[in-house]
Amino acid sequence: MCQLLGVSAAQPIELNPWLRTLFSHSTEHPHGWGLAVFRGGQVNIEKEPLTAWQSGYLESRLKRPVRAAAAIAHIRRASVGVMAYENCHPFSARDISGRTWTLAHNGTLFLPNGTERFRELQEGDTDSERALLYLVSSINEAIELAQGQLSPLERFRTAERAVRELAPENPLTLLFYDGELLYAHSNQPGHLCTRREGDAVLFATVPMDEETWEPVEQRRLFAYCAGELIFRGEEHPYEYLLPESKAQHMDYSQL
Repeated sequence: MCQLLGVSAAQPIELNPWLRTLFSHSTEHPHGWGLAVFRGGQVNIEKEPLTAWQSGYLESRLKRPVRAAAAIAHIRRASVGVMAYENCHPFSARDISGRTWTLAHNGTLFLPNGTERFRELQEGDTDSERALLYLVSSINEAIELAQGQLSPLERFRTAERAVRELAPENPLTLLFYDGELLYAHSNQPGHLCTRREGDAVLFATVPMDEETWEPVEQRRLFAYCAGELIFRGEEHPYEYLLPESKAQHMDYSQL
């Protein structure tokens, strides 16, 4: 399993304190790190198939302020896919309108639920990348049906349907960004929490500081823009509790 950090803010803020805390957890999540910073609809992704605390580049990077109004960071503990650059989160893909979608995932797709057809299209071999491609394919279908650009609400509803379709029998804690909206979802109790910091909202797998973090409501998709909740999805029934039989085979099973 992995750890996530996501930020949506009205103005760029310095992310270094939370990034340092996240990356300090890499001893238990040693199979790569990644950071996506969003500016003006563009994404800059930096990642390495290396334990974060061993990365000289990351150490140097965090000596300078990392400022953004939207960002997603990830440290990987592999369950599917070898330790390689192509398997490090976050992943990104463009839809047919030119919009870039960027996603990080904590969980394993035990049931593919329609994602297997993307094996030949993906760059790496993780189920998380296939989840992104499934999402973008759903967006593309909606764009074609609408014969044009989707509104923010139409994007949200399409993403909500895709997440609901992926959720049965699967742990699906996700943060993803479409160039405007930051989306958050979890169906695993205790795997995603949130707190406010001024006009920013933060999401993380575990608390990133000593402030009070609240659990994210389960089995719903949420979308934020500039630190404010824009859309709150309908509750779905697919809570995931890891069976002991699967837990015994998760750690490094396919590393």
